[in-house]
Amino acid sequence: MDQLQILLTCVFLSVRIQPAWSQTHEVCSGTQNGLSSTGSQENQYNLVRDRYDGCEIIMGNLEITQIESNWDFSFLKTIREVTGYVLIAMNHFREIPLGQLRVIRGNSLYERRFALSVFFNYPKDGSNGLRQLGLSNLTEILEGGVQIINNLYLSYGPWIFWQDIVRDNSAPIDIQHNGKRGPCHKSCGDYCWGLNKDNCQILTKMVCAPQCNGRCFGTSPRDCCHIECAAGCKGPLDVDCFACRHFNDSGACVPQCPKTLMYNKQTFQMETNPNAKYQYGSICVSQCPTHFVVDGSSCVSACPLDKMEVEKEGQRQCELCSGFCPKVCEGTGAEHRQTVDSSNIDSFINCTKIQGSLHFLVTGILGDDYNNISSLDAKKLEVFKTVREIT
Repeated sequence: MDQLQILLTCVFLSVRIQPAWSQTHEVCSGTQNGLSSTGSQENQYNLVRDRYDGCEIIMGNLEITQIESNWDFSFLKTIREVTGYVLIAMNHFREIPLGQLRVIRGNSLYERRFALSVFFNYPKDGSNGLRQLGLSNLTEILEGGVQIINNLYLSYGPWIFWQDIVRDNSAPIDIQHNGKRGPCHKSCGDYCWGLNKDNCQILTKMVCAPQCNGRCFGTSPRDCCHIECAAGCKGPLDVDCFACRHFNDSGACVPQCPKTLMYNKQTFQMETNPNAKYQYGSICVSQCPTHFVVDGSSCVSACPLDKMEVEKEGQRQCELCSGFCPKVCEGTGAEHRQTVDSSNIDSFINCTKIQGSLHFLVTGILGDDYNNISSLDAKKLEVFKTVREIT
């Protein structure tokens, strides 16, 4: 056993993790704003706080950008999973408290490559800036790579053993032009998220025996995690996982949720499964959340183009259209779609139902020079003639 393997094994065995399964999950939606700003510093911060306060699972992307002051980000401590990417860019605060984040799924990637992107987190003048990432429990990135560049004061994070966290060995890892490397506690070895002994990097992949197909909880061939585990485990069973690779069904990690139909071998018929559940992100649920529609075995925000929304047995479902198909469209009011304007008016063509609200603000009617949006042609408002319902 070479020196590096001995060191990694020591770090692995010196750290213990407690599982954090919960039968209920506080789920919130992420954003797709990239580097765009949503107004003043206070407004930018308040939008982030209101969206993620108390959140455990983010369906989408976590984007923290262009926040200059040292605001209180303690509300992020509850986040355990992000299904998209994490973007931390062009901020001036010292630390981002994401200590409970275990897994980044990378269902969507920043610049189509990175599940975690951290860059330019310091001001041109002064000594403020990001110094610690605070991702001490992050042990799995399922898809995509890591980008940490041009963070002048970032002393911890760039030197993490990222190959242990990233599942795809071919995913890009771009680490350059960051702060001077900070020291680790002697119990951590070479890899840590901070100076203290509780900041050691948790290793769950590179220390595993060759017989393990994914993560492990020890170095023995008997210490392999279940194949459906993500981010590590406390034992070999599907209920011992710290996060699920595919779906969480009441605490057990499974490749798929219980199907709505099941095959009866005696009658040779497909029958309704009384224990069926629906896919909601990475969770199996017995009912889809409010404002979501059942499409087959999944919870979707809107039906696809060839289906329409119907209500059956008190449940909103997607059903194939016969002939003309009603069209459900996203309303306005969200950060990326605050008002009806010339840039989005065509997206309402042939809409029969508006999911949410419609806002007609002055900046939408007269135009918005700041965002380079021209004034709205009044004739185009005729597209709303087809609307039959606004939720």
